[in-house]
Amino acid sequence: MKINLPDKLYYSIGEVAKAFDVNTSLIRYWEQEFPIIKPKKNKKGNRYFTPEDIKNLQMIYHLVKEKGYTLDGARVALTTNSKISETITIIDRLEFVKAELLKLKESLGDRDTE
Repeated sequence: MKINLPDKLYYSIGEVAKAFDVNTSLIRYWEQEFPIIKPKKNKKGNRYFTPEDIKNLQMIYHLVKEKGYTLDGARVALTTNSKISETITIIDRLEFVKAELLKLKESLGDRDTE
């Protein structure tokens, strides 16, 4: 899954939830279930996620939502498999290439009708 977030040092939980198209409660739940998610908190308790947290959330999302892992399975996979990050990067690149090819195909199709 490709997420669209601006380049910043910190992201609010609302921004993160919107980028992943999930509820904020799911982000908070994953924070409890996965120790690699460690957002900073201000005095009010508001969470601020770093780009590293976003990368970790992306790995969790990939395993749980896209691959269908259980939370226990995802936890094990994250601790034993360092290639998950590489796999997600490759998937993102392939999705980008696919989108570009579809745009190209569409523009070529438009030329045929002219």
